[in-house]
Amino acid sequence: MYAGPLFADAVARELGVGLLEAPADWLARLPRELTSRDVGFATIAEAWRLRRPAFVKPPNDKSFPARVYPDGSGLPGADAVDGTEPVLISDIVTFTVEYRLFLRDGEVRTGSRYATRGDLDVAPLARDPRRGEVLEFAGRLAGTGLPSAVVVDVGLVDGCGWAVVEANAAWASGHYACDADAALDVVLHAARPEGEFAAADRRFLRPSPEIVRD
Repeated sequence: MYAGPLFADAVARELGVGLLEAPADWLARLPRELTSRDVGFATIAEAWRLRRPAFVKPPNDKSFPARVYPDGSGLPGADAVDGTEPVLISDIVTFTVEYRLFLRDGEVRTGSRYATRGDLDVAPLARDPRRGEVLEFAGRLAGTGLPSAVVVDVGLVDGCGWAVVEANAAWASGHYACDADAALDVVLHAARPEGEFAAADRRFLRPSPEIVRD
């Protein structure tokens, strides 16, 4: 399966497909040397009380825009979202350059640059002059609690060095200039019949909501 979260939630249970994703609080649990910023995990109701600018995003879905909010009053309100919805609240940093990495069993199978100073700038990782630095940093993510197939975005923070941007579900991520076959291999490992997942991966399976059809 290769789809957005809403469609995946609508059909995965019926199709018997399991979907791997990083834990919602994964980014917030990383040490600062891997994030170069403070990242908190909270409910959106708690985020409504923010009185400072912060970058706020849903951990694994796109239920509201991930961006800098001047304070909590700019977030979607109780009329639009459930107050218990989890969010990540991050300090504001500037990424000089950003890369998308498709990981399987902790190894980068393919990667792509996708942005430079916030502007779209796509090129294969294999041809990027920072390839060695990117791979070296990605190697530091071993043992941080990721599923066996996942996408991780990393970047270079002004004045701080390399940092994780976020983790994404492989089955819902664009591949930019990644090698298509290698990316597909990771996607197929992350979204497959639920009975095929080993015990180590089962805790990373996305909960499948029960869909009631008229």
